[in-house]
Amino acid sequence: MNLEIAQNKIIDFIRNETRKAGVDGAVIGISGGIDSALAATLTVKALGKDKVLGIHMPEFGLTPAEDSRDAKILADWLGIEFKTVDISGIISAFMAVVPDSESADRLCKGNLKARTRMSLLYFHANHMNRMVMGTGNKTEILLGYFTKYGDGGVDLEPIGGLYKTEVWELSRRLGIPDPLITKKPSAGLWAGQTDEADLGISYIKVDEVLKKLEMNETPETILNALEISAEQLNSVMKRIERSEHKRNTPPVPSN
Repeated sequence: MNLEIAQNKIIDFIRNETRKAGVDGAVIGISGGIDSALAATLTVKALGKDKVLGIHMPEFGLTPAEDSRDAKILADWLGIEFKTVDISGIISAFMAVVPDSESADRLCKGNLKARTRMSLLYFHANHMNRMVMGTGNKTEILLGYFTKYGDGGVDLEPIGGLYKTEVWELSRRLGIPDPLITKKPSAGLWAGQTDEADLGISYIKVDEVLKKLEMNETPETILNALEISAEQLNSVMKRIERSEHKRNTPPVPSN
């Protein structure tokens, strides 16, 4: 991929879509990770720093201090308006009124946190007549590695056409602060969680698999070309199949 062409296409996309929608700017969640850093940087280039609000939404006792630090570093580097909203109280209030919440597993609770953050972003976007910018990359979208109506609940996905490895490349090209690029990717939904541990394969390898699948190469060809196990390949293919509903609008019965 030509990164300069990709960068300009994304900037034009953001500018054109916000203009068509008649909004006054953008709101974006700033996690302290590289995806939100790149999406925010490109949004600022498209709209200007005065039209972008970054919101960091940590959970007290869970979100690493370095994530909050890096979110602030990015906001200062971009020169955008920045807010921090601790979601702990919201989650606690939800748990207090839902009798079954204590027995819910960590994935169920993690999805609640993602949807809480989405609600906060939309509250601010509606209040300010702005759009919510997504931070999902192509790798995550293809694998369904996002929460439906959580981090997947956005108006635009500016970096949704970039594989994770391309996100890193373009971020380096744009000079995004290094701590955000080098840290291990994590959704931060529970203690010790990392993306690659969840996926059971590195982003470098999974991107190679996805590109070959995109070119309609057979599983046998992919296994012969890449140093991955059959289990890893099957896991990737199952994730794509099982997450199809996340990439589509809700189905309706045919007439």
